[in-house]
Amino acid sequence: MNARERYEEWLLKLDADDPLRKQLEDIADDEREIEERFYQNITFGTAGLRGKVGAGTNNMNVYTVGKATQGIAEYIKAHGEAQKGVVIAHDCRHFSKEFSELTAGILAANGIHAYVFPDLRPTPELSFMIRRLGTVSGINITASHNPKEYNGYKVYWQDGAQVSSSIADGMLEEIEKVDMFTGVKHMDFAEGVEKGLITVLGPEMDRAYLDLVISQSIYSADEIDADIPVVYTPLNGAGSIPVMTVLSERGFTNVHIVEEQKDPDPDFTTVGYPNPEDTRAFALAEKLGRSIGAELLIATDPDSDRLAIEVIDENGNYIPLNGNQTGVLLVNYLLEGKKKAGVLPERGAIVKSIVTSDMSSAIAESYGITMFETLTGFKNICGKIPWLQKHGYTYILGYEESVGYSPAEPVRDKDGVAAAMLMTEAAAYYRKQGKTLLMVLEDLFRKYGYYHEEQVSLVLEGLEGKKRIARMM
Repeated sequence: MNARERYEEWLLKLDADDPLRKQLEDIADDEREIEERFYQNITFGTAGLRGKVGAGTNNMNVYTVGKATQGIAEYIKAHGEAQKGVVIAHDCRHFSKEFSELTAGILAANGIHAYVFPDLRPTPELSFMIRRLGTVSGINITASHNPKEYNGYKVYWQDGAQVSSSIADGMLEEIEKVDMFTGVKHMDFAEGVEKGLITVLGPEMDRAYLDLVISQSIYSADEIDADIPVVYTPLNGAGSIPVMTVLSERGFTNVHIVEEQKDPDPDFTTVGYPNPEDTRAFALAEKLGRSIGAELLIATDPDSDRLAIEVIDENGNYIPLNGNQTGVLLVNYLLEGKKKAGVLPERGAIVKSIVTSDMSSAIAESYGITMFETLTGFKNICGKIPWLQKHGYTYILGYEESVGYSPAEPVRDKDGVAAAMLMTEAAAYYRKQGKTLLMVLEDLFRKYGYYHEEQVSLVLEGLEGKKRIARMM
């Protein structure tokens, strides 16, 4: 079928009171919009689904989410793993909670136990919980740092990492068999809870994750300056409670949160584009930082898996550090601290993507640590961990230049919460020595050489964007 035929099919099958039907009626004469919404089925791959929220086969809605979930349920059942269950999380975006409960109900209707967080949670906590609960899979309703119009559906496997290409292909094969209007099994969320097929997770699960993060600490309280003035912004996402809790329990006494960006906001009213890599996202943090004399500004994205920082220079200006620079500081801090404590593993390993700075390789080599490289994405970076363990290596850190860091092996994805704690701790440790992070970075440049990297992001959306990408490739 072409886009217009798919559009007409939806008009026939959607009930008169379905809120998505009104969207379709409003675009009846807009062929370009119909084409954008219906030219394809929303793509499912190793990153799951991601698209704008709204009616259409190319968008995120109850029908496309339902189709994907039913297909994944069939894949799980075909592999005899249904008894292990699936854990589900979501972020602050429009319809995230609704998609989360819809997903849980479909799994329950298929005889697959669903473990659901009652409210938004950071992506790394989902990854951690998969292995803690022993589930076969995990699903996170999130579009990470994308604009407010988007939502997504990330799928993880039982190792806690995003699904591999082979698993994603198997799931896609099942998804393509499902009729999104007649082939999806449903159960009301409340009914699933009542029947014991859906479990709403309690605060003890949060506690387990927070304890893991805090356990990654390098130095004791008397080895750092815990009064270092810090500003944190969760950019109206999932990081507010976990990051502030971890920093408080770690003993930091002078951390200030950007009040306007403290609470969840699906419209990201105060920031627009909630990507901490974009320095404009730090505008309110810089304003608060100047008013309280902060030496470090930290920001996590809406699902709190990425971390970006700004540091103060000798003139009192805030200097943004890119993912390579932050990664170099983190690598050096971890290796220096572990060596000082006598816990640097004999066969330690760090994993980075092939587009990430080679400066960290030089640092790792100086400590006798092996650097491994993978293709981009944490499905590849954390997917390397089982191989490392099989071959006698101890995983220390995985990271890539797009401000993603994974310092705790039980979490097999980017962890903005743990990275926030470690970078705050690093700044506090060096402050006690009379140094800023910027000064330490300069010291590392002088020791290992000056490296320069630059990232260019080209965003091509919709059908025309897909055609341009095809021409370039």
